[in-house]
Amino acid sequence: METQKTEQLNRGEFLRSLGMSSAALMAFYCMGTLTSCSKGSSDPTPSTGTGTGTGTLDLTASGNSALKTEGGYVYNGSMIVARVKGGGYVALSKACTHQGTNVQYRLSQNDFYCPNHGSEFSTTGAVEVGPAGTPLTVYKTTLSSDGNTLTITT
Repeated sequence: METQKTEQLNRGEFLRSLGMSSAALMAFYCMGTLTSCSKGSSDPTPSTGTGTGTGTLDLTASGNSALKTEGGYVYNGSMIVARVKGGGYVALSKACTHQGTNVQYRLSQNDFYCPNHGSEFSTTGAVEVGPAGTPLTVYKTTLSSDGNTLTITT
């Protein structure tokens, strides 16, 4: 009687057996094709800025209604804009500098948190807890005199 030998391959070994290089595998992982370096959510808020770090937000628009209360935040292009503790506005790059997951604002800690690996950033973008090692980009915010428009510049 003949016995069969069964081999198990992990995902990486299987893909390498198909001829994919390590660099190609990392590209797939980081693009989220396989599972991921990035588990960020899609942008639910319509972008009214240019997406390049500058622009304006109409605070009366329904898509920006979260910014009417402390602790609310929206994603706008490549940024997260939050109404922080004390009522001011902060705009930072939204992608965690560790692996690109969208950060979230936490009112109770008055910081930005990456739900993927736990990095924490201050409202000035500085890294407070790793694994991220690079700060988030900070944008300047200016509220119009009527309180209806937030201008964001580099």
